[in-house]
Amino acid sequence: MKRITSYIRKAVEDYQMIEEGDRVAVGISGGKDSLALLGGMALLSRYYPKKFTVIGLTLDMGAKADYSGIRRYCESFGVEYHVKETNIREIIFDIRKEPNPCALCAKMRRGALNDFAKEMGCKKVALGHHNDDVIETFFLSLLYEGRVNCFSPVTHLDRSGIYQIRPMIYVPEREVRGVARRLELPVMKSSCPVDGETKRQYIKELIHRLDEETTPGLKKRLFTAIQNGKLDGWKKEDSRKGM
Repeated sequence: MKRITSYIRKAVEDYQMIEEGDRVAVGISGGKDSLALLGGMALLSRYYPKKFTVIGLTLDMGAKADYSGIRRYCESFGVEYHVKETNIREIIFDIRKEPNPCALCAKMRRGALNDFAKEMGCKKVALGHHNDDVIETFFLSLLYEGRVNCFSPVTHLDRSGIYQIRPMIYVPEREVRGVARRLELPVMKSSCPVDGETKRQYIKELIHRLDEETTPGLKKRLFTAIQNGKLDGWKKEDSRKGM
């Protein structure tokens, strides 16, 4: 976890993600990424020069799952943890019967998580997108939308006043998998009916094959291109505005 925490600290400092006195909500889905983020942020909060507080928030999509393992994990770091029930799954799959549910699901989850964070007194929400997610999102936008685009390390949402931060943008997914295995993180199996059958999964496998078999170093070069390009929020000085 120390290695992941060091990656997180670099991102926090490069993009000025944390200010003195911040109360940061970590969105915990139950997957390895958000659990690693919670642990890394909790460890960072113990010694980072700008004092901040971390809390864990989970949205139950309607499955009424058992989150006791995650609660114990949060308690091991001294982090408060809250769960809120939603009917997002019912709306998407039972009522609307969305044939391509991912975009709507993500939008609804983000909105509900931001509202939950505000209820808990947080103005910043930390999301568990890692380095591979950055590259995959860039590819998805390019191939399926015809746009050169990617989410930003820091995003300010004007309507809610929430800042979304992504402290794991430097963390390779392999590091997260290693930590999840070594520390036996309480990872919960996804209850999503289309898990593993999405365009993102296809892009993940495509990039992995290219990076491993035909174009070694592709991931590193793509990430460098994203940082050096003109994408909103990726210039380090951009993130200092309005914080």
